Amino acid sequence: MNSPASLAVVPAWFVVLPDTDEAAAVADRALPHAIESHTHASGRPWLMGRWNPGELTVGECRGVRVAVSGEHAVTPEEAARAAAAATDLGSLDRFARSWHGSYHLLVSLHGQVRAQGTVTGVRSLFHSGAHSAHLAADRADVLADLIGAPLDEGRLALQMLSLGVLHPLSARPVWRGVEALPGHDYLVLERDGRAHRKRWWWLPRRDVPLAEGAARLRDELRRAVEIRVRDRDVVTADLGGLDSTAVVCTAVGAGAKVVAYTAATHDPRGDDVHWARRTVEDLSSVDGAAGRVEHHIVPAEDFPLTFDGVNALTDVLDAPSLYAVDRNRRMSLLDLAADRGSTVHLGGFGGDELLAGASARVHDLLLRHPRTAVRHTRGYLAKYRWSRRRATRQLLDRRSYGAWLEQIATDLTGPPPSLEEPLFQWCSPARMPPWATTDAVDAVRALIRQEAVVARPLGPGHGEHRELATMQTVSRFARHLNQMTRQRGILFASPFYDDRVVETGLAVRPEERVTPWRYKPLVVEAMRGVVPEASRTRATKANATLEEEVGLRRHREALLALCEDSRLAELGLIDAQAWRAWCSGPVSAELENVLLHPTVGCEVWLRTREALHRRSDG
Repeated sequence: MNSPASLAVVPAWFVVLPDTDEAAAVADRALPHAIESHTHASGRPWLMGRWNPGELTVGECRGVRVAVSGEHAVTPEEAARAAAAATDLGSLDRFARSWHGSYHLLVSLHGQVRAQGTVTGVRSLFHSGAHSAHLAADRADVLADLIGAPLDEGRLALQMLSLGVLHPLSARPVWRGVEALPGHDYLVLERDGRAHRKRWWWLPRRDVPLAEGAARLRDELRRAVEIRVRDRDVVTADLGGLDSTAVVCTAVGAGAKVVAYTAATHDPRGDDVHWARRTVEDLSSVDGAAGRVEHHIVPAEDFPLTFDGVNALTDVLDAPSLYAVDRNRRMSLLDLAADRGSTVHLGGFGGDELLAGASARVHDLLLRHPRTAVRHTRGYLAKYRWSRRRATRQLLDRRSYGAWLEQIATDLTGPPPSLEEPLFQWCSPARMPPWATTDAVDAVRALIRQEAVVARPLGPGHGEHRELATMQTVSRFARHLNQMTRQRGILFASPFYDDRVVETGLAVRPEERVTPWRYKPLVVEAMRGVVPEASRTRATKANATLEEEVGLRRHREALLALCEDSRLAELGLIDAQAWRAWCSGPVSAELENVLLHPTVGCEVWLRTREALHRRSDG
């Protein structure tokens, strides 16, 4: 078996092992690359890897060991109390449901192991029984390299789908025999080597009035931010839209010194800079907040465009990423933050899915509150100029999620939905790009149809499912950003993805939280007295469409360079000539690039994996 290449170069990872003799051989392969390790009460290896000081807390009582890894405030004493209270693995649920932050919970209890990540997947867990021992890890590539799992070309082809919100297929690792643990489950590793999943998290009841939910959200967001900023001389943050503004102002209110960055755009209608300046000016006049925000505006001409350097990326990610096209754009701010000496950078990721929500909730309102549903539908049609006929067809569509997936499989090579397509379905229909080969399309279609037989939505209705599925997809961007920033020693924190914050938002009555009549009403109400009044009621959101169109023209050669000696073409997944022709012509950033980005992410990922193994072999 080859050397586990990723373990040698990835700056942060962990592996969880069962309390069995068969796990020893795997532990021997991982241990030379780990900087810390812990054992079961039996003395056998349990947990090993690399992490920054302060990220892992371990408590023990009477042979039970509880570890919490990530962004949290759990002390060794609290972890030890949890270990003392544990009668079986399920008894840890009350701690998993009450501790704040974003973390993995790992438990060794009398020969059994419990391991779990977060609900949204921003902290994911992967597992495999394709070895003599069933193992788990927080990175799919680390686990795959450790057990020698081969690349699954059909699963890789899945990553070429547009949009990438096809639960549960989008989250599936690209290695044969490696699986992703659903965020609502924990993994049990038994003494006899078997493994199974058990559910620990359910959607909250959606009956909390907006005013009460806003007060709860304010408290939960404050706790989430305080975990990140405590005991730090300075933290950095994005300051752009309403969500990142809420995070920055909450951090300032918690007493933190915040260095905030706002990126200007080439779009004259982009107003993030205006509102960021207004926010900082208003904060400076608040008692106790003056002088605690240092604001930097990055001129548009100094900020990389989409596709910048896309043919020369070297990040070692555990999955292909749609973020590859914007990697240099996003990392330029985080590099500034690292140069400033920050070890934590706060972002507003997750706010759109939780706070704006999904218009598809109208689908479910029709049965419970038909008058409200009709009124909201009319509002969405007027706001977005959607087709009344298409909207009606979607709202009357009562197919199960599995039947909807079957239709996606049938329509895989059809045109992508137009910008005028209503958003009342389970999710926006995914499509394969026109340069995908017949073999790639057939493989993806077979995988979707196989899943359609057993698939269940993430919630009882279209809206709940769509929100959670989108959270799980977009949270992977935050995961990948953290994998990129680890080399610089900085953590990219997304408080809106914390389990407690997500639960608080989803508990609010959907007809009050998600409405065409108000922009993100939950956070607007929650931030009274926290965000300056003018910024709190802002109802605009900038986008980077112009940056992408300009970037495609300016960096077309970098994009075309990926078409040469394409690794995807070598695997028989794309027609390189057809891809090159597409990249050479005019492309609509708003519509057609949803087909382009996933392929770029897959091609970049294959090249970086290839380079990684060359370095390892050398």
